[in-house]
Amino acid sequence: MGTRDRTEFGVWAAAARPRLRRTGFLLSGDWHLAEDLAQETLVRIYAVWPKVSRSGSPDAYARQTLVNEYRGTLRRPWRREHVTDVVPDRAAGEIGTHDDRDALLAALAGLGTSQRTIVVLRYWEDMSVNDVADLLRLSPATVRSQASRALLSLRNRLPDMHPSSGTNHE
Repeated sequence: MGTRDRTEFGVWAAAARPRLRRTGFLLSGDWHLAEDLAQETLVRIYAVWPKVSRSGSPDAYARQTLVNEYRGTLRRPWRREHVTDVVPDRAAGEIGTHDDRDALLAALAGLGTSQRTIVVLRYWEDMSVNDVADLLRLSPATVRSQASRALLSLRNRLPDMHPSSGTNHE
C-alpha cells in the first residue's frame, strides 16, 4: 500500500473508529469487546484498503466486517458474551435522562443476540430491512418478524418510555 493509501486510510479510520466502537457495544453490551471488534475490523479493512476505498462504500464494508467479527466471537467458546453492569463511558446518543439510557441499554442487553443485532442495525444504524437481511444473510421477512418481536420485548421491558404503553398520564 502506498503512502497516499495509508494516509487516506488513517483519516477514514480516525472518523470511523468511534462509530464502529459504539455499534460493537450495542451488539455485544461490552465496551472491551466493542473495542476489540472495532480494532479487528480496522485491521481487516487496512489489509484490503485500496479495494475498499475504490468501492465507494468503506462504511458499509466496515459495518459488514464488524457484524461478521461479532458473530464470529459468538462461535468461539472462550469469547462468549458476558453481560456487564458497567455504565458506558460515553452516551450512545440523546436518549433522554441517564436513567432512561441505562434502562434502554439494559433492555437491549436482555434481547437475544440475533434480535439485538437486528435492532441495532435497523434502528441505530438506520439500515433498511433489505440491507439488514443482506448483511445477516436472512430473508427480509425474518428481519421484519425478529425486529417486531424485539421491539415488543423492548416495549414490555420499558413501559414508561413508550408513549402508547396503555398508561394514562393525565
